[in-house]
Amino acid sequence: MNHQQTIEQLLHYQSFIELTARERTRQLLDADSWRELAGPFERLYSPWLAAQGIVAQADDGVVIAKGRLAGQPVVVLAVEGGFQGGSMGEVGGAKLAGALEQAAADNRHGIPTAAVLLLETGGVRLQEANLGLAAIADIHAAIVDLGRYQPVIGVIAGPVGCFGGMSIAAGLCSYLVVTREARLGLNGPQVIEQEAGADEYDSRDRPFIWSLSGGEQRQHCDLADACLPDDCDTIRDQVQRYLAQGLPATPRHQRHDWYLQRLAAMDTTQQADASTARHFFLPERSA
Repeated sequence: MNHQQTIEQLLHYQSFIELTARERTRQLLDADSWRELAGPFERLYSPWLAAQGIVAQADDGVVIAKGRLAGQPVVVLAVEGGFQGGSMGEVGGAKLAGALEQAAADNRHGIPTAAVLLLETGGVRLQEANLGLAAIADIHAAIVDLGRYQPVIGVIAGPVGCFGGMSIAAGLCSYLVVTREARLGLNGPQVIEQEAGADEYDSRDRPFIWSLSGGEQRQHCDLADACLPDDCDTIRDQVQRYLAQGLPATPRHQRHDWYLQRLAAMDTTQQADASTARHFFLPERSA
């Protein structure tokens, strides 16, 4: 593909990143099948933000939509990265966990409901720390439960990325889709810099950050299954393929021993870079 063809292709893309959480759920589900659960008119505000002078949001930054994707029952759970950095609090976390638990219950009653998680989140909401952590633990348990029946597909598009306890949720998904703009990591760049210093991890060095935790690097290290361009149709088609593919033979979270062995073998006295990470994690693909 030449440069001109690349430009023409990009001009025909419809950005998934630029959409709100609610718009993203509509893009994924079949036309006329979309319906929102526990939406903003239910007024499910966080009870903790107002007391701290923070304007709450009526859906607590989490959108739950149920419908069909290529005819299959699917629940799409989207975190709004534009509200409090996509942080997880008591209400939003309960919505995510409850929707996943309901999908698992559907399967136990003969309804093959799968799930798609649209993850734009910095992890736990500091204003609701322990409550948010408890909610994230419930989300983890619900993903593992549902993943015994139907695929749970994670999508990290950008620009917030996926960090903290919700990065563990991404790792528990049956399949994980990222874009080049996405980032995935347990700790965010500013947290690492605060604890270890700028010499260890400069949060302002964007090329360095994306070279380690960006979507393309995570896919190369086998921590994501597909790295796609920022295009609604492309992302929807890939999610649909994973739904049709069914459950993976061995979920990523059941390969934890292999990852731990690789991490233990790394020389932590040297600053990691992109090539070092790929060297340690790529061999599994040829094994």
